[in-house]
Amino acid sequence: MGITLEQSELSDVLRLEGVIDISSAGELKEELRKALESGHPVHLSLESATDLDVTAVQLLWAAERKAKGAEVSFVLDGTIPEPVSTALNLAGFQTFLVPLETR
Repeated sequence: MGITLEQSELSDVLRLEGVIDISSAGELKEELRKALESGHPVHLSLESATDLDVTAVQLLWAAERKAKGAEVSFVLDGTIPEPVSTALNLAGFQTFLVPLETR
């Protein structure tokens, strides 16, 4: 399990690895807050995530809504593992799962 935020002057990259569940919710919320407050585009990498529970999905949903309200880009980078894609689809993230270049 891991949550890593890489911040630069141009964008922020938030990487989720392994199982992201209720035990990592506080850390995920804090890293999302930092990324969104920077005002830079936020790129979310789920390539190394193996599972997202409902808490993680809710935090990502809230972050996407906050980003839209603040007019901050919040997009997925890279491929999404099937179990994670399924969890996001079931939570109503269909548009969030569309590759950036086709939005």
